[in-house]
Amino acid sequence: MSAVQSAMSSLVERLWYGRKRPLAFLAPLSWLYRSIAEARRRAAWDARDASLPVPVIVVGNITAGGTGKSPLTAWLVSALASDGWRPVILSRGYGGDAGQYPLEVAAETSPSEAGDEPVMLALSTGCPVVVDPRRRRGADYALEKNLGDVLICDDGLQHYKLPRDLELSVFDGQRGIGNGALIPVGPLREPVSRLASVDFVIVNGKELSEQAMESFVGIDHPAIFSMILEPATLVHLKTGESRAVGDLRGKAVRAVAGIGNPARFFDTLRTLGADVTEAAFPDHHRFRPEDLNSDTDELIVMTAKDAVKCREFAPDNAWSLTVEARLPGPFRDAFLARVRQCSEPLTS
Repeated sequence: MSAVQSAMSSLVERLWYGRKRPLAFLAPLSWLYRSIAEARRRAAWDARDASLPVPVIVVGNITAGGTGKSPLTAWLVSALASDGWRPVILSRGYGGDAGQYPLEVAAETSPSEAGDEPVMLALSTGCPVVVDPRRRRGADYALEKNLGDVLICDDGLQHYKLPRDLELSVFDGQRGIGNGALIPVGPLREPVSRLASVDFVIVNGKELSEQAMESFVGIDHPAIFSMILEPATLVHLKTGESRAVGDLRGKAVRAVAGIGNPARFFDTLRTLGADVTEAAFPDHHRFRPEDLNSDTDELIVMTAKDAVKCREFAPDNAWSLTVEARLPGPFRDAFLARVRQCSEPLTS
């Protein structure tokens, strides 16, 4: 990310995620954005495809930027598998270009083909991942190949043509809904009223009481739960060696992040005791060897999502930090109960 891009990104974040609305003069554009978004939603909803013979779960958000959807998706895969389901992940494959779709992610599939998140999810979960910009076509492929019996659509909340049985909306607990305005005045893709139709709201951040979470992120919902992302292991990009995250304490680290909310990653490394130098890149950045150059003895540490794009040319001092989502037992119980409920009319 150039200095200009970095400065612009930081400026927009401050303007969007503060309490005030300094971009209020752009309100006519927000109204236009809302009108277009609602028209597209109605048109897509009216033209939506017929329901699928398996439960369809959609994970997404109503704000721009990273919120923790991928770790939540991985957690859902694990929860479903432990309950006897065979989950399949559907992805648009943002940042990739396979040329031909649907694409089932395999061990040799590159992020340039499938996108970084699908490759990362396939490696971390062992779950079948099908990439297709036309998600219904990807769903039909998964069912035709008998890849599983429940579909999880990663980042598909606004893809209304895909029929769905459950919706989960994820928020960053530090940023919430920002100033509460729609793009470009604020960070919202859809108005907060959209949450009335989702089944679960997940807040990625500190463990808070339900009342505290509602006031913290500025939303009210009958099924709101906290999600904590815990640092799990350090993985060497070239050898696959694993080390404890405690090894970062007192170490000089060049933190590399091409994700939607790099500040959260940088803060995580600091809480682990690392002396961090930040290196932020645009979300889904296509890394090059020169992006990882370092003239010092510091460690290079990046996210698992970025690591899948850097393994082929990673230097010897490059590591990735894996994280694991932790959600409360009541959410797991409620979520699995809803999935079973969705499947009942399909199997009866």
